[in-house]
Amino acid sequence: MLIRMGVLFSLVLLFTPLAIAGNTKKTVLPAYVLTARTVVVLIDPNAGISPASPLANKTAQEDVEKAILKWGRLTPALDTQTADLVIVIRKGSGKIVQPTIGGMPTNDRPVIVQQTDNSIRIGGQQGRQAGSTQPLPQDTRPRPQAEVGPSEDMFVVYEGRKDGTFDQQAPAWRYLAKDALHSPNVPAVAEFRKLVDEAEKQQKTKP
Repeated sequence: MLIRMGVLFSLVLLFTPLAIAGNTKKTVLPAYVLTARTVVVLIDPNAGISPASPLANKTAQEDVEKAILKWGRLTPALDTQTADLVIVIRKGSGKIVQPTIGGMPTNDRPVIVQQTDNSIRIGGQQGRQAGSTQPLPQDTRPRPQAEVGPSEDMFVVYEGRKDGTFDQQAPAWRYLAKDALHSPNVPAVAEFRKLVDEAEKQQKTKP
């Protein structure tokens, strides 16, 4: 039953419209993206842990955070209630169907230490993250599941400060591409930065 439910949910994710690499359609970013100054990066709460690559999503999460720090425009926050933007990432496996372990607390990180060329970020978190859509600890039981979804990496931007309901709104931007979360360049962050820069230039040219 659990496997069946996991497959059904992932099918919904698979057929959700996404911005795909190489798409030339002009993207209009909401105003809140341009005024945002803080961001939190989360692993998709519905993503399971791959037995073949159990740290794939954790590594991608850290790589995205480092790329954002290097950009310098956004300051990482520790929860969705204090972040202007919420970025949800998911590492692709190269397969549409793969066996994973579900029911794990993917976004629990008690201590965060990150260093880039010119900055160091140290943060702490106790207990369940505010605004997290992860199951409560008593409901967290590892279980095998068949996960169906895009084979490429996924990067989704939502508006923050929504008291845990950020994922119940339409995202500001989605990006889906092979190795979109790959370090050190992290193409998804580079594409997002390019869109923000272009939007700001257009704002300045308007009367």
